[in-house]
Amino acid sequence: MAKQIKLSAQTRSGAGRTEVKKLRAQGKVPAVIYGAKQASINLQLGAREVVEVLKHSTGEQMLVELEIHENGKTSSKLALIQHVQHHAVRQTILHVDFHAVSADEKLHAHVTVETHGESVGVKTYGGRLELLLHSIEVECLPKDLPEIISIDVSALNVGDAIHIRDLHLPAGVAFRGEGELTVLRIAGAPGAEEPAATEGPTQPEVIREKKPVEGADKK
Repeated sequence: MAKQIKLSAQTRSGAGRTEVKKLRAQGKVPAVIYGAKQASINLQLGAREVVEVLKHSTGEQMLVELEIHENGKTSSKLALIQHVQHHAVRQTILHVDFHAVSADEKLHAHVTVETHGESVGVKTYGGRLELLLHSIEVECLPKDLPEIISIDVSALNVGDAIHIRDLHLPAGVAFRGEGELTVLRIAGAPGAEEPAATEGPTQPEVIREKKPVEGADKK
């Protein structure tokens, strides 16, 4: 299950390029939270706090508990970090989109794929691991959202592959999309000869691959 982290936010009334620049100069990050059952709310976050939260995450699409402060009152909303915009050069955070979710309704999210172990095809026969999908879209309740999808590649030999349909997902989690999509494979060593053809028809290998932001500073 993904870690649920608390993140403090304040509502903001100002919008537009000039107001956004002022916020960033004060060490703040403009943000917005939206959802099917609520009107969009403009927010501001502490830049350091956002950086710290993302630094310890395996992916940017993660669950957070937003503590929203407005006129001396605090409300709490469960939200998915939907998108983080970075500066093209400095990589500072320019804007964050949150999507409000309900604890009792299923959500769709992309979960990062990680591998562990050393493939026998790589270790013994000089092959190479090719990760073709770096994230998988899943459907589940917020409480069941996994932080990562970890795949053990130890037993894989040259020519072996793992498809979405082969993944062992946690209880309550289902993948979305085509089960035939290849997540990873073990390719032969560079320059290695292909195996000699055998009698009978050969099977061709098929490999398939994976809101506007206000006042974005393009400088």
